Amino acid sequence: MKPTTGENLARIRRQSTLTQEQLAERASVSVETIRKLEQGTRESARLDTLHALARALGVPTTALLGDASQAAARGEPDHRPLSLAAIRRAVAPVYGLTGTPLAPPVDEPPAALDVLRARLRAADRAYQSNDYARALADLPPLLLDVRAAAQLADEADRPTALTVLARTQHLTGNLLIQLRAGDLAQTALSGALDAARLSGDQVVAATVIQGMTWLLLRQGRLAEAAELAVATADQIEPRFSRAAPAELAAWGWLLMGAAAAYARDNQPDQAVELVDAAAAAAVRIGEREPEPGHLMMVGGFDTARVQMQRVETAAVAGDAGRVLELAELVPPGPTAVASSWQRHRLDVAWAYADRRQYGDAEGVLLELGATAPAWLRHQRYARDIVQTIAAGRRRAMSTRMAELASLVGYEL
Repeated sequence: MKPTTGENLARIRRQSTLTQEQLAERASVSVETIRKLEQGTRESARLDTLHALARALGVPTTALLGDASQAAARGEPDHRPLSLAAIRRAVAPVYGLTGTPLAPPVDEPPAALDVLRARLRAADRAYQSNDYARALADLPPLLLDVRAAAQLADEADRPTALTVLARTQHLTGNLLIQLRAGDLAQTALSGALDAARLSGDQVVAATVIQGMTWLLLRQGRLAEAAELAVATADQIEPRFSRAAPAELAAWGWLLMGAAAAYARDNQPDQAVELVDAAAAAAVRIGEREPEPGHLMMVGGFDTARVQMQRVETAAVAGDAGRVLELAELVPPGPTAVASSWQRHRLDVAWAYADRRQYGDAEGVLLELGATAPAWLRHQRYARDIVQTIAAGRRRAMSTRMAELASLVGYEL
C-alpha cells in the first residue's frame, strides 16, 4: 500500500536530521500536528500546513502527499481534497488540448479480465463490510487498469471488459456517495452508465441507475429521483415467468429507490404501492437460485430487504410505532449488503428515541458503533438521533454514548 502522508513526513524529516520540535519551529506548525501525523493518529492536514512543512524541509509539497484513505474513511475534518486525490485522478482524468490524458502511459499490458474481476470482488467485499479505507485504496488503480483493458480489448472481449468497467465505476460511485463526495460520485456513475450502455448489459445499466437514484436522494432532488427510477423500471419490467433473478433484482431495486423518493416527497401511498410490487419480485427470486457474477447490490435484494424498505417508509412518515411493528418482521441481520441493515437499524433507533425509549435507542446506536464505526461516522441521521437522546434524557450520557456522540460529530 502507498505510504501515508505521515510516513512520508517522518522519513523525510529523519533524512533531514531535524527533530519534530525543530521542524515545528521552522515551519511555524505545532509539534502536536507533526506528532499526530507521524504517529498515524491523524492522517490529513490542510494543504497550506503541508506546504509549510515541505518548505521547511526543502522538498516539493507533493513529496509529502501519501495515502489518506483512512482519513477519508474516518471523516477527518481536513481530509478533503487530498485524501480523494487518487480516486479523483482515476474517475476524472485530466486531458490536454489534443485529447491525450496526462496520466503516465501504461508500460505493461492490462491484467486478464478474470484477474480484474477478482480484484473488483475484493473491493466490493471491502465496501460491503464498511472497510472504506481499503476500498478507497484499491479502487483507483483498479479503475485505471480496467479502463485500459476496455480500451485495448478486441471485439470479442470488449463487451465483457465494458461490463467490468461499468461495475467498477458503479462501485466507485457508491463509495463516493457514502463519503459524501456527490459531484465526483456523479461523474463516476455517469461513466458507469456509458460503459454499461456500450456493453449492452441491461441489468448492470439498471443497477447504475439505482445508484444515480440514491445520489439524487442525497442531493434532495426527490422528483427527479422518483421519475428516473420509475421510468427505468418501466423500461426493463421483466416477465416473472422467465426472468432471471438478476433482472428481477434490478427491477426491484429501482422500485424501492422510487419508493424512497416518494416517501420523502410526502407521497406515502405511491411509496407503499411500489414496495408491494418490489416484494413480488423478491418472492419470485426466493423461489430460484441466483446466478453468480453480479455485484452484491443485486444479490442483496430479497424479501428481508423489502421489509426494511417498509420500515424506512414508516420512519420517513414519522410513525414510530409502525416502525417498531414492521421491524419485528425483519429477520435478524446483518445482511449481505451491510449498509442496508445498518440503515434499517438507524430507523429502529429513531423510533425508540421518538417514543422516549432512550435506553433502547442507545443500545442500537452502541451496537452500530461497535460493528460499523466507519459507516456510522458518515451518517447525519445518527447525529440527529443522538441529539434527540441528549435533549430528552435528564441524566448525563454514559461514557460509551459520549464517545459515540463524538464519533458522529455531535457536540455535547
